[in-house]
Amino acid sequence: MFSKPVKEEYPAYYHNYIQLVPEEDVLIQLEEQIAETSVFFLGLSDAKADFRYAAGKWSIKEVIGHLTETERIMGYRALRIARGDLTSLAGYDDEAYVKEGKFATRAMIDLVEEFKAVRMSTLALLKGLPEGTPARKGYANNGEVSANAIAYIIAGHELHHLQIIQDRYIDAG
Repeated sequence: MFSKPVKEEYPAYYHNYIQLVPEEDVLIQLEEQIAETSVFFLGLSDAKADFRYAAGKWSIKEVIGHLTETERIMGYRALRIARGDLTSLAGYDDEAYVKEGKFATRAMIDLVEEFKAVRMSTLALLKGLPEGTPARKGYANNGEVSANAIAYIIAGHELHHLQIIQDRYIDAG
């Protein structure tokens, strides 16, 4: 039902996210990320969760909020596209969303629980898509994308940010 997308299924700016996802079933990857990512984030101290590696960069708490909100938006896009809706869906300003989300003021456990709830919702949606619908394409953020590719973008987006956290927050702090 889901398979590693080909470049005609998504705008080029998503390529790096998709390439981070292993060849295995993306639904398995998304399920495994729930526990792995939750354990990782909950293992961080409050000081580390509030750490910014440079002025103007997000804290780890803000990255978690960004991951959650981006997944919500991508899930909505996948639903609309899988249902055959060809309405062009707008992009969003992730910087503005993080600023308005006030994630730095929230407890890590709350952020992680919200992340898990959104991921469970995403998985329920993707697992419930009728045969053939993940291959449908629609328009989002000024580009053509398939529901299939969106599943991989969600998984790869998380992997991308976890690598940045490891490189710039954990190893640097």
